[in-house]
Amino acid sequence: MLFNSIHFLFFFPIITLLYFLLPKQKQRVIMLLAASCYFYMFFIPIYVLILLFTIVIDYYAGIWIEKQQTKHRKKIFLICSLVANIGVLAFFKYYNFLNENITELLRLSGHNNPIPYLDIILPIGLSFHTFQAMSYTIEVYRGNQAAEKNFFTYALYVMFYPQLVAGPIERPQNILPQLHEKKPFDVEKLLSGIQLIVWGLLKKAVIADRFAAMADPVFNQPQGHSGWEMLLATYFFTIQIYCDFSGYSDIAIGSARVLGIDLMKNFNTPYFSVSIAEFWKRWHISLSTWFRDYLYIPLGGNRTSKIKVLRNILLVFLISGLWHGASWCFVIWGALHAVYLIIETVTVKQREKLWKWIRIKKNSLLYKSIAIFITFNLVAFAWIFFRAQQIPVALYMVKTIGHTLLSSLSGGIISFMTILYTQAFNHIQELGWVLFAVSALALLSEARFSFSQVSIAWKRKLYFIVVLMIIILMGKSEQQQFIYFQF
Repeated sequence: MLFNSIHFLFFFPIITLLYFLLPKQKQRVIMLLAASCYFYMFFIPIYVLILLFTIVIDYYAGIWIEKQQTKHRKKIFLICSLVANIGVLAFFKYYNFLNENITELLRLSGHNNPIPYLDIILPIGLSFHTFQAMSYTIEVYRGNQAAEKNFFTYALYVMFYPQLVAGPIERPQNILPQLHEKKPFDVEKLLSGIQLIVWGLLKKAVIADRFAAMADPVFNQPQGHSGWEMLLATYFFTIQIYCDFSGYSDIAIGSARVLGIDLMKNFNTPYFSVSIAEFWKRWHISLSTWFRDYLYIPLGGNRTSKIKVLRNILLVFLISGLWHGASWCFVIWGALHAVYLIIETVTVKQREKLWKWIRIKKNSLLYKSIAIFITFNLVAFAWIFFRAQQIPVALYMVKTIGHTLLSSLSGGIISFMTILYTQAFNHIQELGWVLFAVSALALLSEARFSFSQVSIAWKRKLYFIVVLMIIILMGKSEQQQFIYFQF
């Protein structure tokens, strides 16, 4: 079920009403679990059995891990759980990808691949609930979380409908205790939750979907577009993917908050980061912290030799890229961010000397503006490979954009500014949407935060009316799937 669908418009208030009408917490858990199954089965109903398979394995694995007296025996059950989860993920997400690469390697050596290609449809959100399930057994193994004895409560931890298909990827320490508490109806949480939901819908329907309509034609058929149009499409997608994904997270967090359940914050204005390291502390926080805690730190983190630190960074981002999709484009996207971060790590002293030499203080507005500009464009460049889906398409766009910029600059700064002005005039409608998007996000975000601090009824009502009118008048009427559903 899509958050931006008519079905959810009826599903959400009915489930919320039933939740608070039920007198016992056990009844609420079972009802929410049934509702979450219904929510997930809107896509491919039979695939709910895949979740049930891993839920049963991880539920018993957690109990058996806790019962064992030795670390060796605990590790055996942990490995069984991880193999089951990673095995399911690998089969549905990477089987054909690996098979295609094996076929190509065998073809180059003059051999045929006997392994058949399978017509597999990737279950919605498989990577998200797989990682959430894995965090449970890992935390039980580490002794940070008691094994959940109630099967329905554990199943709801994995299948909780607001964050089932695209996160945030929660830890058991945050969610499981909340699922045992009987939450009273809270008017303030209801209002702030609905406020977040409406805010997320605005990001999705008004900004993300409209920017998709401008970016998609260029990425789908770049040969018919100029370098300037490709550059513009790159920035369009940069805004689109943020509003699309953070919009989903806002709706998820808001939906849970109405029920009295707090989910972790997943985005924190990432495009205002002054470095790639800071960007990854602000973008998809639940995933970046997952990789930090369960992969980067176990590998040694930054408490090892410099070479191993760089190796750890590269490995984490390559796996992160592959987590996003079974495509070499995603791997390149992850590799680019690894290279960015490695360069940041090894050039700390050199960059500090450079800023001192050009006499710009690190706490100055000029420094922050330059750093944000550089970081934003590095991130936008990497998004080309993320969105293009095919390496030849991405390379063609990079080459064309680069040639266009170099040709424009070769005539001097005056010539470049003239060309830039002409291109801006030719795409004034699209740039108008950029200006509207940035202004709307800035103004309405400030209003949202200020109204959450001050309980003034008429101001809050005015905010809802304004945002809803913008969604109705300017939102795309077609229901478009969220980008991160494919992961």
